Amino acid sequence: MTIHRLLPNAKQVIRARDFDMLPVVLKDSTPNDLAELMTDLPISDQLMVLQRLPRPRAVSTFQYLLPRTQERLLKAMPPEEAAAILNEMSPDDRTILLEESSATTSKEILELLAPEERAVAVSLLEYPEKSVGRRMTPDYIALRESWSVQQVLDYIRQHGQDSETLNVVYVIDEKGVLLDDIRIREFLLTPLNRHVSDFMDRQFVALQTTDDEETAVTVFKREDRTVLPVVDLEGKLVGIVTIDDILDVAEQAATQDFQKIGGLEALDEPYMHISLVRMVRKRAGWLVLLFLGEMLTATAMGFFEKEIARAVVLALFIPLIISSGGNSGSQASSLVIRALALGEVRLRDWWRVFRREILSGLLLGTILGSIGFSRVAIWSAFSNLYGPHWLLVAVTVGCALIGIVLWGTLAGSTLPFILRGLGFDPATSSAPFVATLVDVTGLVIYFTIASLILRGTLL
Repeated sequence: MTIHRLLPNAKQVIRARDFDMLPVVLKDSTPNDLAELMTDLPISDQLMVLQRLPRPRAVSTFQYLLPRTQERLLKAMPPEEAAAILNEMSPDDRTILLEESSATTSKEILELLAPEERAVAVSLLEYPEKSVGRRMTPDYIALRESWSVQQVLDYIRQHGQDSETLNVVYVIDEKGVLLDDIRIREFLLTPLNRHVSDFMDRQFVALQTTDDEETAVTVFKREDRTVLPVVDLEGKLVGIVTIDDILDVAEQAATQDFQKIGGLEALDEPYMHISLVRMVRKRAGWLVLLFLGEMLTATAMGFFEKEIARAVVLALFIPLIISSGGNSGSQASSLVIRALALGEVRLRDWWRVFRREILSGLLLGTILGSIGFSRVAIWSAFSNLYGPHWLLVAVTVGCALIGIVLWGTLAGSTLPFILRGLGFDPATSSAPFVATLVDVTGLVIYFTIASLILRGTLL
C-alpha cells in the first residue's frame, strides 16, 4: 500500500481514536510509510501508533524518524519500552541518534542500554565526528578460510539474523585481520565440500575507521558497492558500512552545499523543523555581509560621480553591466564548486580550469557585448536617446560587457580553488558572494573603459 492510500485511512482511524484498528489499517505499510505518516501527528499520537505495532516493525519505523522526533518519543515512553527499542536499534542508527541528542539525553539513552549494547555504542562514539567509524555497524558475518561451504551455511543460519546484511561475507585470520570479501551467492551455487579458500583472491576494498564520510561516498561511487568492510589501523575487521547510510551522508552534504551556494549557512535541520530564530540567525550573517559588500558599489559609483554627471547615458547601462558580470561569475562558481565536490577536478587542475574559463569568458562576453552593441545601434536609428556619439557609447557597452563577463567568469571559477587551498569549504564562495564581488569591480572596469573610449567626446 502506498503512502498516498495509507494516509487517509490511518488518519481517519487516529482522529476517531480507534487505535485498536491501526494494526489492521497499517498491516501492508512499510516502516518508511509509517514514519512519513507519523511526521505530522502530535507526539502522543505518534506514541500510540508505535505502541500498536509489533516490536520489530516499531523499531524499524522508529529508525526512519528524524533524531529530534526520536528524542521526543523516547522521553514520552515508559523507560522499559524506550530501553527495548534502543537495544534493538541497529548500532549505526543509534549512533546518529546519540550524536544529534543533547548531552543529557545521550547520557539517559546510554543508561537505558544493556551492558553489551552500551559497550558497542560507546566504542562507536569514540571515533572522530564525521568519520566512517561513526557510520559503521559491528554486525556482520566473518568466516575462516579453512571452513567448508557446509560450515559456512550452517554458521550463517545460526548467526545471520544478527547481521546488517548478508550480501557479502568476510574472511578473517586468527587475529581478526581482514583477508577477503566474498559474495554470498558464491556459497549458494557450489558443492558443500568446497572450502572458503577456494573462492579467495585476496583482492578487496576496505575503508578505515578514521576515513571521513566524503571519502566513503567517493569509494562507494567508484567501486559501485552496496556494502564495504571497515578496518582499523592494523587491518583488523571492526565493522561494515552499508549504502543506505552513505546515501544519507551524500544527501546531507549535497543539501549543505546547495544552501551555502545560495548564500546562507547550512541549516543542519529540515526546513520545516528548524526554529524561526535559528533560521534567521543562519541567514542574517550572510545577508549582512553581502549588504556591506554591496555598499561598496555605492562607493564606487560616488568615485565616478563626475563621469556620470558628464555622460548621464552611462548610468542607463549600470544595472545591465553589473548583473551580467555577477551572473557569469555565479555560473562559473557553481560549476567549479560542483566539479570539486564530485572529484571531477582537483586543486592541481586550477590552471586547466583557468585557461578553459578564459576562453569561455571571452566567448560569452562577446555574445553579450554584441547584443549590447546592437541594442544601442538599433535604438539610435529610431531615437536620439544616446546622442550624436551613440557609436562610441555602443562600443563602450560592448567592450565593457566583454571585460566584465570575462572578469566575472575568472573570479567565479578561481575563488573555489583559493578557498579549497586555504582549507575552507569551496561552497562558501556562494553565487551571491561572487555576484557582489563582481558588482563592485565591474563598475570600475566599466567606467575605466568608458573613460578611455569616450575621452574628448562625452568625457
